[in-house]
Amino acid sequence: MREAAFVKTNLSRWQEFEKLVEDPSKTNPDRLSDLFVQVTDDLAYAKSHYPDSKTLTYLNGLASKVHAGIYKNRKEDKSRIKTFALYELPEVMYRGRKYLLVAFLYFVFAAMVGAFSLENDEGFARLILGDSYVNMTLNNIERGDPMAVYKDSPSFGMFIMIAINNIKVSMIAFAAGIFFALGTLLVLFRNGMMVGVFQYFFVKQGLGLYSFLSIWIHGTLEISAIVIAGGAGLMMGQRMLFPGTYSRGLAMRQGARDGIKVIIGLMPVFLLAAFFESYFTRMTEWPDALQASIIFLSAVFVIGYYVWYPHYLYHRPAGAEEEVSLDALPAT
Repeated sequence: MREAAFVKTNLSRWQEFEKLVEDPSKTNPDRLSDLFVQVTDDLAYAKSHYPDSKTLTYLNGLASKVHAGIYKNRKEDKSRIKTFALYELPEVMYRGRKYLLVAFLYFVFAAMVGAFSLENDEGFARLILGDSYVNMTLNNIERGDPMAVYKDSPSFGMFIMIAINNIKVSMIAFAAGIFFALGTLLVLFRNGMMVGVFQYFFVKQGLGLYSFLSIWIHGTLEISAIVIAGGAGLMMGQRMLFPGTYSRGLAMRQGARDGIKVIIGLMPVFLLAAFFESYFTRMTEWPDALQASIIFLSAVFVIGYYVWYPHYLYHRPAGAEEEVSLDALPAT
């Protein structure tokens, strides 16, 4: 590209950057970071194609201004965790809402495929869950304690093991999005099918309600976290496939940054799900109403924080105060 064309193509964006960095305190930090990445990409291009030009000098100065806006002029937020939880993560969830919906529907579809397959083939449970697990569960059912698998290990050791596994699965669900979302779809389908087979296996044993009240004490949070992480993976994959006006590398970095925020935000959910599975799921003697209440409250939390609150934050009344403006973020 000739230098004149390069300048003409990007000048309006550079001028926008200049206006934003004049007062970094009123600029969304994530937006400012995006601009810095874009300016440095343009700077690298100019260094390669237009050395010793006025364009290079201009971009070098602009990059310095943006850098100062991010790292020097911005005051340290004393309530970083609060800001992240109340604004940054909900912003990412709102922008990724359609990917979350796709991940949820795809997961449900996979679970239905698993249940349907088991209905038509009794041996399908052994194919998906393994012979040893099926045999152990059948033996536990015969002994009158179908959920004995959750009682065999000490609670604390089980908590650590489950928390690590949940985090690993969710990180894989997100990171697999780097393969243009195909990896994430594979992880979601595999886990969805396992959940469908696992739940329907107990239904076929006449333990539908009993198993539901026990398993979903922890499953509501655990499965929700996997689906949400999968939504983040789909968002990253879509940005790589359709980067729009951004370079593919920049689009991938933006998607990865948002996805990492989602994973960090899910950490408390992973830990709480592992705690429930290690300490509560084994309490099969608890009243049905108590078990159902834990499931209900878990579902309310997931839907409220990851679905309703981002929507509320974006559509709040125009006069309401907000520390971070959703409208300032680039459209996905």
